[in-house]
Amino acid sequence: MVKNLLNLFFPRVCAACNAYLGDKEQVICTSCRHQLPVTDFHDDPENIVMKRLYGRVKLEHATALLHFSKKGLVQELMHNLKYRGQEQIGSILGSWLGEELKLIDRYKTIDVVVPVPLHPSKKRERGYNQVDKFAKELAKSLNADFLPEALIREKASATQVFKNRLGRTSNMESKFAEGHLNLSTYSHVLLVDDIITTGSTIESCASILNQQSNLKISVATMAITD
Repeated sequence: MVKNLLNLFFPRVCAACNAYLGDKEQVICTSCRHQLPVTDFHDDPENIVMKRLYGRVKLEHATALLHFSKKGLVQELMHNLKYRGQEQIGSILGSWLGEELKLIDRYKTIDVVVPVPLHPSKKRERGYNQVDKFAKELAKSLNADFLPEALIREKASATQVFKNRLGRTSNMESKFAEGHLNLSTYSHVLLVDDIITTGSTIESCASILNQQSNLKISVATMAITD
């Protein structure tokens, strides 16, 4: 009865297409889930993420769950996640990718998951880091520690994905630094972000993590721009 009343006044709708969700559907409807452009990059050691960062970041492995294109379902998901408070999108995408990564040998040595941080002013404005729940679910699936404060962002930056390539490159001089946590006890970190565009954010964060001796770095993102 209570559930029916809640659905009447606060209907559960798909985060991608806004259609009503069925009783057994969560966050993303079955139709959209089947239409989402999955990359399957984690099955390909030489995927586009690795190639985009080649020569810039020393990585063990890298993957992205979805292809991002403007005006597509993935853009709607990212908008709802980042600007409309729908943090559960991060959770479901993290659980989805985590269930796949935990079956792949090269990801089984990951012992800590670190999300790309927001600048404190941006986090206060938004109320959350849109990457945290995605990263937390990955950590749970991989039986790894989740350290959201391992990195800090010292300089705020504008949203990158809707800029042209030149604008993104010049703007991504955003500064990161080590947090107050010691990573020396870990051997393999999974660096996590929402969308990879030029790779400049990942490169900047990885350069900080590389200051930790003998720390291997892998990357996972929700999506990658084509």
